[in-house]
Amino acid sequence: MRPVRIETEYLETAEGSALIVVGNTRVLCAASVEETVPPFMRGSGKGWVTAEYSMLPRATAKRTPREVTKGKPSGRTHEIQRLIGRSLRAVVDLESLGERTITLDCDVLQADGGTRTASVTGAFVAMAMALHKLVRFKTLKRLPLRDYVAATSVGVLRGESLLDLCYEEDSRADVDMNIVMTGAGKFIELQATAEQKAFDDIQMAQLIELGRAGVRELVELQKTIVPIP
Repeated sequence: MRPVRIETEYLETAEGSALIVVGNTRVLCAASVEETVPPFMRGSGKGWVTAEYSMLPRATAKRTPREVTKGKPSGRTHEIQRLIGRSLRAVVDLESLGERTITLDCDVLQADGGTRTASVTGAFVAMAMALHKLVRFKTLKRLPLRDYVAATSVGVLRGESLLDLCYEEDSRADVDMNIVMTGAGKFIELQATAEQKAFDDIQMAQLIELGRAGVRELVELQKTIVPIP
């Protein structure tokens, strides 16, 4: 895995924030807490966790126009936002959260592969910090977190299984896979695609074990930053 660093409280204005650096990929994650829920959740007694994702125009080698100028987010952006939201909701006790919404804004400052997986890992830290603050201020009686969650990428390039692909590796990979797992080692999501060549059960198993080791390393880093009782 590329060197990973997470800097917390990067934003003074957000309830929770974290800058995650994975190699040359940098994502700023901010957690906002609102005392309301979407219409479909009202009266349920449960909270909600959702996410927004975007890339700065010069996060990439060539400028990418802001999606707001196009009038709507791209299909890729929608997919990543839903991935982040699903991943975080999987480890949150929504009943204990109460009718509140936590929104995670994940903004890619620099992209060199693995932006969606870095967003999941960093967003969890930002969310956990916001929840700790709610407990400290006695807004919540206890921390509504069941487990940690982190994500990484794996792939096959020239027949070799690789962990945490950078852009150059990812763009030439025969197989590309994103893995989201809990701290207990349970899967939340697997996204696997044969970009060039089909892959077999043995390669699949190798990639999963490689990804599992990567996620374990990320969770250990999260534990040093945001403890869960």
